[in-house]
Amino acid sequence: MSILSKQILFTHNKQIRLLAALVVAGLCAPLTNAAPIYKVVDENTGQITFTDRPQSYEQQADKQVSQTNISTGASSASRSMPSEARGNTDLPAVATTTPTVNVNYQLSMIEPSAERAYQRPAQNIVIALDVKPALQNGDQVSIYFDDEEIAQGLSASVATVDVQPGPHSIRAFVKTVSGQTRQQVNRTVHVIQNTLILQKKKKLAEQLLAYERLPWHQKVLLRMRGNDTVTQ
Repeated sequence: MSILSKQILFTHNKQIRLLAALVVAGLCAPLTNAAPIYKVVDENTGQITFTDRPQSYEQQADKQVSQTNISTGASSASRSMPSEARGNTDLPAVATTTPTVNVNYQLSMIEPSAERAYQRPAQNIVIALDVKPALQNGDQVSIYFDDEEIAQGLSASVATVDVQPGPHSIRAFVKTVSGQTRQQVNRTVHVIQNTLILQKKKKLAEQLLAYERLPWHQKVLLRMRGNDTVTQ
C-alpha cells in the first residue's frame, strides 16, 4: 500500500472515531446535566405536585418535599415520569370550581297588591308572589308575617281569626343557598274586627247571661214556649 493510501485511511479512521465520540457525548450530556425531580405532598388536601424547584415549597409548613428518581434530562425520564407530572413540572395543580352565578332577581307581590284591610275573622289574608327569572337550584323565597316565617314558596294564606286587630307587615325575601338576601318586597295590611259579627256575638252572650240568672221555673216556661213555637 502506498504512503498516500495509508494517510487517507488514517485520516478516515480518525474522522470516524471523532464522530463516534461526539455522538456518545451528545447522548450522555443530557443525563449528566439532568435536574432531579422532587415530589411535593400537601398534608391538608393530599394533592401531589412534581417540581424541579423545591425551594419554592420548602418554606411552607404544610408541604412535604422529597426527591424522586425522576430526572428532566432525557426523553426516557419523561417516559418514567407519572402522567400527572408530565408537561409543567413546577406548577401546582389548580382545582377547577364552577363559579357562583349571581342572578338579579325581580320579586313582586301580586296579592295583596296594595295596602288594604281585612275583616276579622271572616276574611283570610291571601299572599301571592312572582319572581323572575326562575330560581336557581338552592335559592328560595321565604314569606314572613310580622317577622315570623310562615311559608317558603310563592304563596301563603293567613287566617285572621287569631290575628289581633291593627296593622301587620308582610315581607318576602329571595335567599340564596348560602343564606344571602338577593331581593325583597314589603306590604302593610290592616286587620279590623267585623262589627256586625261582634254585635251579634255580644247580644247572644247577653241573652245567655240573662237566661242563667232566671229562676228555674221561668227557665221551664221559656223552654215550653220554645217547644210550642217549634210545634206551631
